[in-house]
Amino acid sequence: MEIPRSSYYDYRDRRKKIDVERLRLRAKATEIFNKSRQSAGSRSIMSKLRQDGEIVGRFKVRRLMKEANLVSKQPRPPAYKVAKVERPDIPNHLDRQFDVQQPNQVWCGDITYVWAQGRWIYLAVILDLYSRRVVGWSLSEKVDADLTIAALDHAYQLRGQPTAVTFHSDQGCQYASKSFRQRLWRYRIKQSMSRRGNCWDNAPMERVFRSYKSEWMPSAGYTSFDEAQKDIGRYLMDYYNWYRPHQRNGGRAPAVAEKNPILLSGNS
Repeated sequence: MEIPRSSYYDYRDRRKKIDVERLRLRAKATEIFNKSRQSAGSRSIMSKLRQDGEIVGRFKVRRLMKEANLVSKQPRPPAYKVAKVERPDIPNHLDRQFDVQQPNQVWCGDITYVWAQGRWIYLAVILDLYSRRVVGWSLSEKVDADLTIAALDHAYQLRGQPTAVTFHSDQGCQYASKSFRQRLWRYRIKQSMSRRGNCWDNAPMERVFRSYKSEWMPSAGYTSFDEAQKDIGRYLMDYYNWYRPHQRNGGRAPAVAEKNPILLSGNS
């Protein structure tokens, strides 16, 4: 094959040597991957490694993941049903303007369901669009207005009782209820609603739930309500807010980006 004998022996000798630096990087990549419950992909792992001062590119991270047999969970694509009818008494003030310049300008809220102890329980979450930080949440066995009010109360107190906030959600009956709207009025929060059946009008919230269910939630659900409450709180307020890289924030976690703000992109 016209290859110099010295080149062959050099290649063979190099294969026998242990690349300590590569092993170190692979171990760090594996640690990040495991901390994400096997959900982090090459982009997320690269962002975390760079934040730790490592000089590494995405292609190298992919090779490290392949060497360590790290395969990221991939979420199923959502099927959105689009409608064009708006609720006349609560307009869509947000109108997909997801690029917000300051904290506590626009909050988004939504509800999803979680399997625990052989039955469905319900999770309400509130997101600050500025850095995509989770600022409030609540878990309940009932999907009623009290669930959404508890999440709103949590956000209002946690964020220091802000004023001039716009709250956006879908047209669920919990958000359109008299008791929830009265709570918004008490907090002087302006209400905005998506068009009926149009999930893209509240895309940042859809992304949060997709991330939680594909990255963190146990495939078989939780064994009890208490276990679900502790694990969901850990994901939302710890892992998602302080550790999970977000493209909107240039690869930084929402709470980290909010604490040390830089120019944020307009990604949802």
